[in-house]
Amino acid sequence: MKLNLKYVQVLYEDNHLIAVNKPAGWLVHGDETKDTPFTEYVKQWIKKKYDKPGNVFLGVIHRIDRPVSGAIIFAKTSKGLAKMNDVFKKRAIKKVYWAITNKSPHELEGTLRHFIKKDPKKNTSNVINKMGKNNKTYKEAVLDYKVIARLAGHHLMEIRLHTGRSHQIRAQLGHVGCPIKGDLKYGFTTPNPDATIHLHSRYLEFEHPIKKELIKITAPLPKDQVWELFD
Repeated sequence: MKLNLKYVQVLYEDNHLIAVNKPAGWLVHGDETKDTPFTEYVKQWIKKKYDKPGNVFLGVIHRIDRPVSGAIIFAKTSKGLAKMNDVFKKRAIKKVYWAITNKSPHELEGTLRHFIKKDPKKNTSNVINKMGKNNKTYKEAVLDYKVIARLAGHHLMEIRLHTGRSHQIRAQLGHVGCPIKGDLKYGFTTPNPDATIHLHSRYLEFEHPIKKELIKITAPLPKDQVWELFD
């Protein structure tokens, strides 16, 4: 299978890890759609760069939703995968997203704290404000937000995640009446033409678990008219 590797924009690479700027609309890992996942593109990029025979190891450490773009880290070795899994488990990584909405919260900067439960049948996440006796299957979801720009009816929000729940940013912003542009699942009224949404994994920062160096990764914004308003 020959793939177009121009879509693989490498942001960081060493012997154990590789960080890539995933285009919006691409699966990270395979699913029932049978569409070629982004992991296959990254594997072929590594295979071609290093002229590797046979199969290429690529461990999936974390995921970002299909309609979301931005920085994602993969492991090139089993040691890197185990060590980075531990980093994510301990939440020892700073994750910053940028989102474009058509509304903003009353406070331009603050913290959203809710409780979330995934609905696998609908592939959505339900959000409630408080945990009750009948809501014990919900998990706490916390993020910090800041409106950093407003232009042409669009609000650019910077989001820092403190927890990593399914669809967390999308669900929490939708819950407070600020759905992300194009995100029909969580309350935006019109789709983007390409079925993507304006949510971007902008920045990752962590101590490399093997090299013990501080790693900072910034993903350039997608090339479309709305994102380019803020680039």
